[in-house]
Amino acid sequence: MSNKTGNTVVALLIGAALGAVAGILFAPDKGSKTRSKIKDGFDDAQNNLKDKFDHATEDVKEKIADAKFDLEETYDDLVSNMSHKTEDVISFLETKLADLKKQNAKLQK
Repeated sequence: MSNKTGNTVVALLIGAALGAVAGILFAPDKGSKTRSKIKDGFDDAQNNLKDKFDHATEDVKEKIADAKFDLEETYDDLVSNMSHKTEDVISFLETKLADLKKQNAKLQK
């Protein structure tokens, strides 16, 4: 969208909003009714925004909980794999140590 078109769209939206406000303020209803309608509309918008915020908060909490579970599972898998590898390394080193002891025994004779 070009800058000129974007400015036109913004101008139209601002004009529509100002027209709506002017229409509400100059409506044939009494001022108290108009103010009540404005307040009710504001309260509805505020409640909708709060509901959306609460829903977004719950979504974020759920995603964090899922990520935490995935991280814990990955950590457990890593520890398990490392435990197996450690056993392999210990076995290898014990074999090498036994070979070195045999060689050392031959040299000491």
